Amino acid sequence: MTVLAVIPARGGSKGVPGKNLVSIGGVPLVVRAIRAAQASGMVDVVAVSTDDDRIAAVAGRAGALVIGRPAALAGDEASSEAALLHALDEVEDSGLAVEVLLMVQCTSPFVTAAEIADCVAAVRGGADTAFTAAPSHGFLWRRCPDGSATGVNHDQATRPRRQDRRPEFLETGAVYAMTASGFERHRHRFFGRTVLIEADPARVLEIDEPADLDRARLLAPLLDGPSQVPGRADIDAVVLDFDGTQTDDSAQVASDGSEQVRVHRGDGLGIAALRRAGIPVLILSSEANPVVRARARKLNVPVLHGVADKGSVLRDWCSSEAVDPGRVLYAGNDVNDLGCFALVGWPVAVASAHPVVRDAARLVTSVPGGHGAVREIATWILGKELIP
Repeated sequence: MTVLAVIPARGGSKGVPGKNLVSIGGVPLVVRAIRAAQASGMVDVVAVSTDDDRIAAVAGRAGALVIGRPAALAGDEASSEAALLHALDEVEDSGLAVEVLLMVQCTSPFVTAAEIADCVAAVRGGADTAFTAAPSHGFLWRRCPDGSATGVNHDQATRPRRQDRRPEFLETGAVYAMTASGFERHRHRFFGRTVLIEADPARVLEIDEPADLDRARLLAPLLDGPSQVPGRADIDAVVLDFDGTQTDDSAQVASDGSEQVRVHRGDGLGIAALRRAGIPVLILSSEANPVVRARARKLNVPVLHGVADKGSVLRDWCSSEAVDPGRVLYAGNDVNDLGCFALVGWPVAVASAHPVVRDAARLVTSVPGGHGAVREIATWILGKELIP
């Protein structure tokens, strides 16, 4: 009997456009949810229900089963239950018998694998449904029609001590588990005996508006733990922006209009070491100036420059070279690199990058572009193999 986790991820979002592909800690929200379900050790099939081709592509590369959601189930009025029923039907029509059905919300970026595993264990242990909830000790109030306020979970005339109050829990919205047969019968996520799985309040955050996104990006370095730099076993290709990444983002312009830029010799040594290690290196730049091609020729690496949509070009390059984007490291510094960041598994910002780019990066170098940032990246990957 199969444990199926369904991640609803429609393309339309009014509060935060493109929300499910927004990166937190350098990882798109939908991929964070996929990885948490995969890491739980309790889920047999992780499926993403989506109507969006970009989300489908990212989810597929992350190892999820992609279920195309019909337009009728992708509007603002469509319920999560309708999407779950559709996904369950699709999976069972393929011949799998589903015992436990989960809904994992990618708008909860800090959901843990342990919470998912505990929800599954609760249902397998006799509960009909289970969900994540965090302990709450807040006094809730409601505004009345006349403008006055009244207590919801307390008598405002009596202020009991925290230890004297009955424990209360706030539904996190992150994980819901249920027996598949019961869900098909009741068509709702809560039925029968329901138990809650206690979650850490510090990790509870749902992304519904831009301010939530800002908070999540601030919290990610604390809640995700220290970022692990990639090693040789993690990387199949390195793709580098040029201006601001291999240069200090300044240029000298002669009277004839020709430009000169400042590069770092250590970056050239790092690129050479990557090539010796058998790691393909590509320079991908929006800049059409011949200086980009000249630098690529000096480094003996291929170059694609004068590119308007870098994300689409990188996607095509990965396809033509049979490279998994999830095993590509892309280094950049400005907002035109964000399309590439959303595509690859290792988006890296140089220290001098635009703040939005730094927020979207999985890792940030300790030095600015043009000051040895590429050498630092090569050292991450190759370690002692890179000659000092």
